[in-house]
Amino acid sequence: MLEDLTSSSKPVIGAFLAGKVLKAGRVNNNKVEASVSYEIDNYGTEEYVLNNVIKAIDEVFIPEVGGIGVGVPSMVEVNQGIVYNAENIPSWRKIYLGDLLKSHFNRDVYVNNDANCFAIGEKYYGKGWKYNNMVGIVAGVGLGVGIIADNKLYSGANCGAGEFGYISYRDHNHEYYCTSGYFDIKYGMKVSTLFNRVKKQDKIAMAILEQYGIDFGNFIKTILYAVDPEFIVIGGPLASFYPYFEESMWKVIKKFPFEKTIEKLSIEVSSNFDVEIQGAAALYYDGLKKL
Repeated sequence: MLEDLTSSSKPVIGAFLAGKVLKAGRVNNNKVEASVSYEIDNYGTEEYVLNNVIKAIDEVFIPEVGGIGVGVPSMVEVNQGIVYNAENIPSWRKIYLGDLLKSHFNRDVYVNNDANCFAIGEKYYGKGWKYNNMVGIVAGVGLGVGIIADNKLYSGANCGAGEFGYISYRDHNHEYYCTSGYFDIKYGMKVSTLFNRVKKQDKIAMAILEQYGIDFGNFIKTILYAVDPEFIVIGGPLASFYPYFEESMWKVIKKFPFEKTIEKLSIEVSSNFDVEIQGAAALYYDGLKKL
């Protein structure tokens, strides 16, 4: 049982780095019992960013901690904890993050990308606990997907599994049509403006999100062909629009040719506000299962 694993083991540190935002927390008995969050200069040197990550972990570290998980917006050599070309952190081209943190804290360290952290966080601490095969989608400035297969995180050989956003769709790719930048490019509208207008039942805003649901539904169909999950959980800033695009999304999904897939499929929006920290921490538990 997942609950048995997380509640009976030692506290675990989860750290999450997303450009300017750095978070770290100590997870114990399925709760974040201590945490820190602050902004850093994401254009700082490699050493500066690393020292801030160490500092954040230090602030929540206690001797009883059993391990550390770290989520980063980048490709990761998972087995060695090497971070490549971190998004919005120009100095992090190739950094041996796992080894550096293991040397400093003398604990096992697991590193993975942000979308995978979201998926495994929802598996252990969110709405995905009862599903063996599921997908987590993070929709915002980017479009990330994490895959849970047979109760374990599947990252692929190069941490590239789940990059469905780069698959061609219409005259661009899925990411182009399913991220926040598209609203600005196509309609000259920021996400905050769109949200305010849709809350007022503005007809133009509602039509925009109806079309977004069509595009998002086609994105999910692409995932269904490749992964065949039982459950999909959606997070990220654009998840707040879900009530407004859910209907048009499902109209597209229901045209999927395999009826049994759709009958068994559930889709929900994440409600876990600690999923970034808990997801990073859950990398530790996922690593234990793979030993």
